[in-house]
Amino acid sequence: MRFDIITIFPEYFDSPLKTSLIGKALSNKLIEINFVNPRDFTNDKHRTVDDAPYGGGPGMLMKPEPIFKAVESVKTPDSKVIVLSASGRLYHQEDAFCLCKEKHLILICGHYEGIDERVSIGIADYEFSIGDYVLQNGNAAALVLIETISRLIPGVIGFEESYRKESFTENLLEYPQWTRPEDFRGMKVPEVLLSGDHAKIAKWRKEQAILKTAKNRADIFEKYKKINKKNGEII
Repeated sequence: MRFDIITIFPEYFDSPLKTSLIGKALSNKLIEINFVNPRDFTNDKHRTVDDAPYGGGPGMLMKPEPIFKAVESVKTPDSKVIVLSASGRLYHQEDAFCLCKEKHLILICGHYEGIDERVSIGIADYEFSIGDYVLQNGNAAALVLIETISRLIPGVIGFEESYRKESFTENLLEYPQWTRPEDFRGMKVPEVLLSGDHAKIAKWRKEQAILKTAKNRADIFEKYKKINKKNGEII
């Protein structure tokens, strides 16, 4: 999997991409990450990538020309182009599962007040938001996509089962978990987890996942209920 990140601040990524599983995946050549700076595709001495919006309004917008040229410098027939924007469709785990099958992703990081709409219209395959809040720019969002997608690539994490049973894979949050010590400051590990009865443990974990999802994420729980009702399963 190859990622090309279109950003005017490539130095933002220096530390995060050297740590943990992403750092190992890069070292083991399971993924490749490159940076393309739109400023390198400008023609004026100030390397201008922004301008005032038509119709007025606060702030500046990123111009389309440098971004188009930056994308076109690395785009291939195998590429999928993603704009990271607060105005995009909300990014979900199922999107990560879909995108991890691609060979090449180009991530466009916005800045200032956003990006000229012609970038989304003319060159993007997807436009994603990572949440209902506003970031300083799209760099943090690009890191989210890189991590969520990379960890699904074979060989990046040690156990495939780890991501098959974690949060969101069945429209449920992950069940609560405990480790040693058995009793910590009066808070004890639930007896069922000490029983050694794997069937009971599996049933209990599913129940706990349902309860936790209903409490913390009603939106996901509604999806879970609809799917299970459709399949004729009892919740």
